[in-house]
Amino acid sequence: MDSTDLADLIDELTATARDASSGRAARTIRGGHEHALRETVIALRAGHELAEHESPHEATLQVLRGRVRLVAGDESWDGVSGDHLTVPPSRHSLEALDDSVVLLTVSNRMP
Repeated sequence: MDSTDLADLIDELTATARDASSGRAARTIRGGHEHALRETVIALRAGHELAEHESPHEATLQVLRGRVRLVAGDESWDGVSGDHLTVPPSRHSLEALDDSVVLLTVSNRMP
């Protein structure tokens, strides 16, 4: 059985994102193309974002630390630590309103 200490990983990725010119850091903790799910922990420094992109598969986002804003078209959602969201199947972006860490879970299979 695999186990990940999320508290330590959150601290590590937050520190890496603070030092990175991109303002972000990420690590996939489960999955890949051979698995049905891929789970990636993503840290974003306040004011940085994941630019608008497609989401061809089902995905969810859980805020582990901080505050984020997910924008899809004319709709937006602000999330704080503990919030969970089903990512819309349309182009969207993610902005860190504070230094933030999220857990992105993506299905590698089409519904």
